[in-house]
Amino acid sequence: MPPALSPGAAALRQSVPIATVWAVTRLGMLVLLLIDRLGDSGVSGEVHRLYRGWYGQLAHGAFPLGDATWQYPPGAAVVFLSPAALPWLTYFQAFVALVLLADATVTLVLTRAGRQGAWLWVCGLPLLLNLPLARYDVPVTAIAVVSLLAMASRPHLSGALAGIGAMIKVWPLLTVIGSPPGRRTLTVWGSAAASAGILLGVLLMGFSHPLDFLRQQSERGVQIESLGGTALLLARAWGWSGDTVFQYGAYEFTGPYVSGVVRLSLALSLGALCWLVLWRVGARRWNPAVPYDAAFTAVLLFTVTSRVISPQYLIWLLGLAAVCLTSRHTALRPVCLLMVPAAALSALVFPLLYDEVVSGSVLGCVLMVLRNGLLLAAALLACRRLWTATS
Repeated sequence: MPPALSPGAAALRQSVPIATVWAVTRLGMLVLLLIDRLGDSGVSGEVHRLYRGWYGQLAHGAFPLGDATWQYPPGAAVVFLSPAALPWLTYFQAFVALVLLADATVTLVLTRAGRQGAWLWVCGLPLLLNLPLARYDVPVTAIAVVSLLAMASRPHLSGALAGIGAMIKVWPLLTVIGSPPGRRTLTVWGSAAASAGILLGVLLMGFSHPLDFLRQQSERGVQIESLGGTALLLARAWGWSGDTVFQYGAYEFTGPYVSGVVRLSLALSLGALCWLVLWRVGARRWNPAVPYDAAFTAVLLFTVTSRVISPQYLIWLLGLAAVCLTSRHTALRPVCLLMVPAAALSALVFPLLYDEVVSGSVLGCVLMVLRNGLLLAAALLACRRLWTATS
């Protein structure tokens, strides 16, 4: 009989298939990005034009002022400035390299925590085609993933990362919603507040107009890919007189009842927050997977109730679903697996068949109903299973 492998050697041997699949799929994603001819618009243009333009302004100490496309918290400046760390590359090359580094980091920490989660991430992300490499959501997701996985053993680090992530794109703050009650919650929440406050203070001192994003965010309408947008898309097919316009960096609806849909979306988001508070107060049973399940459920809820659902939101959901699958205690395994078809449908929505969605064709309507219906079903199922598992 062959000699038994040591635990370290066995773990290394088992991680080789994951590393191989990661390398092959990421090479394919990179090729698609360089060719960049999927669908009706180039995915890489956002990095070449938008991110590169913001970099030029941020490098001179000023946040974009009066720019309708700048809708991010001030901490996002750290990500957009980060390609400067690789001065021998062009901005585009450096940005993509750093995204791949963040992707590899997520894969590594998930592999160490639980290979099922790593497989979901490694195989699920390429379903979004080349999009993840040309958006800054993978680095943000990496921060959230590491924050969640560190919560059990290093609560100070977990909270600090959640606070930094919140200053970059808000939603990583939701990773603290399921922190174990007692002293650990105080540690995690306190560290999150401290790190967010410190980063904000540094940015306020070093840059001008860091809070201008609030004005742009507050004026956004109903994006055609949101749940409310799907309702309006169907209404237009049945004779509603509204139309789509390109504003704030996305296609949004204009016309009668749009403002009502905006108010309803905000009310539903408030309702989701109330439900999370009610769950937190009423939760009685805690296991190692509850922080993961709660974070995933929270982000799902705010995704489906948002007036904006961009395809890159699936990057967040895949990352959090992967974290859930690292624990055998998770109650959300069926919900996590729903993210796979949701990601595939999102790739059809954008970039492959985006012109069908914008025009409101039958195919476009079917795609949006399927994708958003799947996300809504996943959110409701997650709520039920989280409540049942902890009450």
